Amino acid sequence: MTGMRFAPRGYGGHRRDPEQVKRDGWREQGVLAVSVDDDRLTWPEQELVRQLGDKLYGPKASKQEVR
Repeated sequence: MTGMRFAPRGYGGHRRDPEQVKRDGWREQGVLAVSVDDDRLTWPEQELVRQLGDKLYGPKASKQEVR
């Protein structure tokens, strides 16, 4: 016996980081996964992402709305 294995032989290996999964999803499937808080986006871009999310899925759940 060679010890404990958590996956059958040939099924282990390299795990992609989340950014690579998002990049591949966009390039291969046309699916975009982006956080409204992504620091790479300008404020208008973040606002556009928020508005798209609200339109497609409804507003984000929040603890309390601040005015």
